[in-house]
Amino acid sequence: MLGNKAILGKLDMMPNEIKRRLTITEVAQIVGISAKTIVRWEKMGKIKKPKRDWRSWRVYDENDLIQIRQLHEILIEVE
Repeated sequence: MLGNKAILGKLDMMPNEIKRRLTITEVAQIVGISAKTIVRWEKMGKIKKPKRDWRSWRVYDENDLIQIRQLHEILIEVE
């Protein structure tokens, strides 16, 4: 499992404009889950609702990514 430093390390390899704003697809790929899972967790209240851009697309930052990764790790440990 990747820790927060490993996640942020992956972000360091990305251009700055991507580091500040991640799409749901990018977050899903980094964490190793589907975008539908992220949407489901959002609807269930397990994660906070992300900001939206001018197109109403979900936009995630580093803190959102860490929160989603931590939830994923907790759920994996329970299984």
